Amino acid sequence: MRVLAFLDGTLGDPTKPYVRVDNTGVLRGDGIFETVLVVDGKPRELGPHLDRLARSAAMLDLPEPDLPLWEQAVQQVIDNWQGSSEIAVKLVYTRGSEGDPDVEPFCYALGMDIDDKIRTARAEGIAVVTLDRGFGPEISQRAPWLLLGAKTLSYAVNLAALREAGRRGADDVIFTATDGSVLEGPTSTVLVAKGRTLYTPPPTVGILPGTTQRAVFRAAENAGWTVKMETLRADELASADGVFLASSVRKVTRVHTLDGTRLPDSTDIHSELCDAYESQYA
Repeated sequence: MRVLAFLDGTLGDPTKPYVRVDNTGVLRGDGIFETVLVVDGKPRELGPHLDRLARSAAMLDLPEPDLPLWEQAVQQVIDNWQGSSEIAVKLVYTRGSEGDPDVEPFCYALGMDIDDKIRTARAEGIAVVTLDRGFGPEISQRAPWLLLGAKTLSYAVNLAALREAGRRGADDVIFTATDGSVLEGPTSTVLVAKGRTLYTPPPTVGILPGTTQRAVFRAAENAGWTVKMETLRADELASADGVFLASSVRKVTRVHTLDGTRLPDSTDIHSELCDAYESQYA
């Protein structure tokens, strides 16, 4: 099932074409998006998602988004959803049509079912490979036009990395910088447990600030953990007590195998973090 809502308050048929063939989001990946998890009719971290949408828009010089209209569109999707209790609502904002200054940006919210593969990964964990992203951790400050902190529609590299992971017999990827430090996953934030401390790389290394990572950190602190944003070395992941990928739809997913090597069992840590994360939405 899918539900499509536009910012003018109308609903659309998700099986019908609405995007012009000269839309810059299609032609050039010139646009941004967010994906919001909705559980039992309640969106999770909607405010942080909308704030990040506004930050991404500013980085791409897109018109400032009308956040109340986006919030209304999300609610329309929720109100018209008749499927499962968990859905992903994707917010898509493109610049509009190339060469036509009179065409407004094209925006919509699309509600979709959660893929069974994601549900399985949440429960069973995943195998991950590390792949070199090809730049150092200082690049985002030296070359802000690369838009490394924006959630853009330009996901060709991310999808290529996931296909490479599949060719290597893995499910997902952890990107590394040229100095061997940890960056992020193609669609996720990396979390690492060492003792009772939970780590994640800082956004200054050229990664997307994670909304779910922030929620997990908040929950972990409430459960007695220490949380830190620090540079992480890829060659130290195998000795950690737990490695996890976090995103709005995958929630907190356990990495059980890294570059073909089985990691120490982190099932108990994973369960504790998941329980803490879920408890704040009860």
